[in-house]
Amino acid sequence: MYLTAEKKSEIFKKHGKSVTDTGTSEGQIALFTFRINHLTEHLRSNRKDFNTQRSLVKLVGKRRDLLNYLIKTDITRYRAIVKELGLRK
Repeated sequence: MYLTAEKKSEIFKKHGKSVTDTGTSEGQIALFTFRINHLTEHLRSNRKDFNTQRSLVKLVGKRRDLLNYLIKTDITRYRAIVKELGLRK
């Protein structure tokens, strides 16, 4: 499996407040970004996998909702997470 418990705790430790605090927007956005990158690589080699394509679109929508929430609540946290993850080019 590509997302182990150790990898997940590492993502939340780096982008969230702590390892056990999985509810922060930054941690969830980082986790969604990791999963989106994995699914994108999968779809490059399996272009007819439409179930994965649907899952990818749903994940991108969830991440967009969280980013919109951060824009409304705290613009500095939004700018920090976008810069850290490299979401805008």
